[in-house]
Amino acid sequence: MSSTGNTLKVYFMGVCGTAMGNAALLLRQAGHEVLGADTGVYPPMSTVLREAGITIHEGYDPERLRSLAPDLVVIGNAMSRGNPEVEWLLDTRALPFTSLPGLLFDQVLRTRRNIVVCGTHGKTTTTALTAFLLGEVAADPGWLIGGVPIDPPTGTHLGAPGAPFVIEGDEYDSAFFDKRSKFIHYAPHIAVLNNLEFDHADIFRDLVDVQRTFSHLVRIVPRNGYVVLNGDDLNLRALGSLPWTQVVRVGVEPGNDVVLRDFVETAQGTSFGLEWRGREWARIVWSMPGLFNARNAAMAATATALLLHPEDPTRLDLSALARFRGVKRRQEVLYRSPSLTVIEDFGHHPTALHETLTSLRARFSGQVLTAVFEPRSNTARTKVMQGGFSRALAQADEVYLGAVNRAEKLAEGERFDSEAVAQQLEAGNVHARFFTRNSDLLVALQSDTLPAKGGPRVVVFFSNGSFDGAIAAYAQAAKVAG
Repeated sequence: MSSTGNTLKVYFMGVCGTAMGNAALLLRQAGHEVLGADTGVYPPMSTVLREAGITIHEGYDPERLRSLAPDLVVIGNAMSRGNPEVEWLLDTRALPFTSLPGLLFDQVLRTRRNIVVCGTHGKTTTTALTAFLLGEVAADPGWLIGGVPIDPPTGTHLGAPGAPFVIEGDEYDSAFFDKRSKFIHYAPHIAVLNNLEFDHADIFRDLVDVQRTFSHLVRIVPRNGYVVLNGDDLNLRALGSLPWTQVVRVGVEPGNDVVLRDFVETAQGTSFGLEWRGREWARIVWSMPGLFNARNAAMAATATALLLHPEDPTRLDLSALARFRGVKRRQEVLYRSPSLTVIEDFGHHPTALHETLTSLRARFSGQVLTAVFEPRSNTARTKVMQGGFSRALAQADEVYLGAVNRAEKLAEGERFDSEAVAQQLEAGNVHARFFTRNSDLLVALQSDTLPAKGGPRVVVFFSNGSFDGAIAAYAQAAKVAG
């Protein structure tokens, strides 16, 4: 079947990945016929895709792809040389193909005013905040969020053809054939730079290498657009003055254009004020934890205000922030009782763990703080940031270290050394245990903490994956134990 008019038949390789699946949903909303393939197809993404009318095939089969004859193949960045469909596409050149970011530019972003949210931490929450604020005051904006938000109610929305679009700008590479960062494709009218640290050691050599890709991004912001950046971040300051566009700095330090002041966090919630160039803008009282989320809100508010009211950003009413409920797996409370609170967090970088644990100390003052960490990401499972993780986890009273993900694929000298981290924490009077199997960690954690003992306790799980089901299993066991 070939395209008819402007309707395409689009095939996604790796369709059940979060980014690929959400992009597939956008294309379906735009009226295109969408199908795809993946391995290990399972809910929730597979369910959402099928409910949207998207056909999913199990595994990769060149002959099946040939017979389906799509107008375009989208190759996810999890695909590599050796994949049978990739090899067939390269051998025959029978079908046009593109990367996910390339597709988004061509089909969604090219003609719209885009807010692209970037940074080492906070991208998903800041994107959700921006989409939420825009949805409150703008006419049918669109968005693509790299997670599962509670607000707005969906992670993807195409919006009206000429309306603004908000997208999470990942610095990871685009495809095996395009090693540029994804965000280079996203045509920013406003680029939001939350922060900048070394991460993704599998594709970046060092901090300078990460700064280089961010410098490429800001160079494509137009002169009538904006770079909204964290003015307190020294690694972002190193990008320079950016004289080709307009720069608005946000932070807690005096001298920023938008100043976040009087931050307070208690068990009842958080509050803070915002000033725009010395003028009072708003006082925010909301339920979201941590100074890091207050900063995310300040960045989102500034970007939204500059898009809608560049002549006077303080015209943007921020009262809706009091209703914002966040994103799943970002400090998400799974179970709560007077004696035990169970929290899941997507944290996989030392700074993210540090900020979350700092917030938990403020919110749950006097309670035992138990941190459970899975070294899972391509960087976290190596020794690159091992010292940083040790320092961050030292804020907890107890630490349980899970199995290093795919440990067998790393040389012993390169692998995150859980035993050494546990010993360092113990030397600092933090009770620490390490495990080579997550199932063993679950058994030990349940035995040590359920039913709740030793005073009120907070158990927080840090992982960018499933933790082999340990998180859900522990939360369920906590409910049963009461």
